[in-house]
Amino acid sequence: MPDPTGEFSDRIVVVTGASQGIGAATALAFAQAGATVVAGCPALESEQHRQAVADWREAAGLSAERVAPITADVSQVDEVSHFYDTVEKHFGRVDVLVNNAGINRDHTLAKMTDEEWRAVLAVNLDGTFFNCRGVLPLITEGGRIINISSMVAQTGNFGVANYAASKAGILGLTKSLALELAPRGITVNAVCPGFIDTDMTRGIPDEVLQKYLERIPLGRAGLPEDVAATVLFLASQGAGYLTGQSLGVNGGLYTGD
Repeated sequence: MPDPTGEFSDRIVVVTGASQGIGAATALAFAQAGATVVAGCPALESEQHRQAVADWREAAGLSAERVAPITADVSQVDEVSHFYDTVEKHFGRVDVLVNNAGINRDHTLAKMTDEEWRAVLAVNLDGTFFNCRGVLPLITEGGRIINISSMVAQTGNFGVANYAASKAGILGLTKSLALELAPRGITVNAVCPGFIDTDMTRGIPDEVLQKYLERIPLGRAGLPEDVAATVLFLASQGAGYLTGQSLGVNGGLYTGD
């Protein structure tokens, strides 16, 4: 829905991994709040992802000028550099960066291959770093960087050592960059989703899923829109004194630091 405050009406917002799940919900929320959104799409099967962006944009009645899909493999530094060259050419600046692109390759330690370990670290952690560095020349004073981490960065979980390590790395990166960029008035924060109903979690067997849901104090899985609302808060003027923090969106499943 439109933002009644008009706070985002002149903002340029980059969201990586914006074709589906949390990324799509976040990009859509910013666009509905009046922002111009650069929707980062994976290079693999890029046309499929660009079409997915077009589908949710059109379903929401948003113009093509409001949402611009741009393709890049976030794990490749040259592609990320070209991505921001394109952003600069068309938009001139960035006000908000949301690092959401991520993958999983779940296996126990004994069965996890070197390729599975490296692939997840490359997209999730390297990709976040490359985007944070790439956006620096374009991000405005008072800008916002919001990194999507995960509850498993805080708790760990069985069979996801690569994913948990990559997301824990994002938390350390977030804290360090918050200190580095504070003199420019740029805040850097992380969001740690718990169990969210996305394509990444829908492959869980029903009996396992039910046991997991029973552990959530609020009694339901989270929605991508729950995460998107938290991201928009962190991008708002009201969150201007928050930096270096990680906000859990997990229904009370984890209440630690």
